[in-house]
Amino acid sequence: MYVSYASTYNIQFYDRKFVMAQTWTEILRGLGGSTGKLAAGSPATMKAFGGLAAAATQDGALDKKTKELMAISISICIRCEGCIAYHTHKAIGAGATREEMLETINVAIEMGGGPSTVYGSKALEAFDEFSQ
Repeated sequence: MYVSYASTYNIQFYDRKFVMAQTWTEILRGLGGSTGKLAAGSPATMKAFGGLAAAATQDGALDKKTKELMAISISICIRCEGCIAYHTHKAIGAGATREEMLETINVAIEMGGGPSTVYGSKALEAFDEFSQ
């Protein structure tokens, strides 16, 4: 039995199993369109946010890869799929390994409990998809 569930959540149920209606690549691509619309409507805010993000993730005492892994852990805890897609893609670009991703997920589970196991699984799926 197929039941569509709240398209805004991009989840579908099939025989009591849930599956994502989009791939992680599609979620990442979708962010560009939605944030582009926000930037067009609020250019000053989005420019400032972009500057903040660039400053926060540049190499310093912690390297960019470590900071992206931290962002993934937070993304898992706050249950933000768009954030998981974005920061996982960035972490891979910065050289993160699957083993580092798993340890990042472990920290998120420690801090976020049961819900973080669900979103940690999603983050690992994103890592595996983007690594192909």
